[in-house]
Amino acid sequence: MRETIKELPESQRPYEKCIREGESVLSDSELLAVILRSGTRGSNSLSLANNILNIMEETSYPGLLGLLHISLPDLMKVHGIGKVKAVQLKCIGELSKRIASTAARPQLSFQHPSSIAKYYMEQLRHEEQELLFCMMLDSGNHLLGEQLLTRGTANATLVTPREVYMEALRHHAVSLILVHNHPSGDPAPSEDDMDVTERVFRAGELLGIHLLDHIIIGDHKYVSFREQGILKQYTG
Repeated sequence: MRETIKELPESQRPYEKCIREGESVLSDSELLAVILRSGTRGSNSLSLANNILNIMEETSYPGLLGLLHISLPDLMKVHGIGKVKAVQLKCIGELSKRIASTAARPQLSFQHPSSIAKYYMEQLRHEEQELLFCMMLDSGNHLLGEQLLTRGTANATLVTPREVYMEALRHHAVSLILVHNHPSGDPAPSEDDMDVTERVFRAGELLGIHLLDHIIIGDHKYVSFREQGILKQYTG
């Protein structure tokens, strides 16, 4: 690899190629090179981008997906990646998740669990810990707010009905939906999931705040307690 990007033929320079042909034609390494802008001594930005992708291939999350999982300190261990470049790359990963959520928001329907799963999918399916969100709705099923309630270990996140309904009362909600992820990628409810959901459901019935659903996010898969008819079991 030549020392600088400027030494490459113009047809091979990622920045110029993007202007000439559009960003969609760029390879993963070329996209990263444009973001990195500069390399290090003896290694241009394209070479540096390839080095990053090669390191990701050695992890559990190869390719660009690795940027969502690698930590800032580990990213800075890559030769040529300092704090500024590492922060830029991590922010690009976060930006991609937020773009996916924003794109899914117009189709969000609280009567259709699949739309809620799509809204949270890219945000949660990459997480290595369980996160539990509460979506709070008014009497017209309009979203009043969403709140991260707990961040758990790699295996479980625990929440009490008190934590859930303190947040719901603060928003003057009349109903709510719980959403959390399984880092394993398998959204099948655990015994803890079933127990917590039942306790939250029964507490809500006493308060007049209804639990409409509990959705578990896996890797491109989800389970809805409402769709599975599990919530109906708690009404007896």
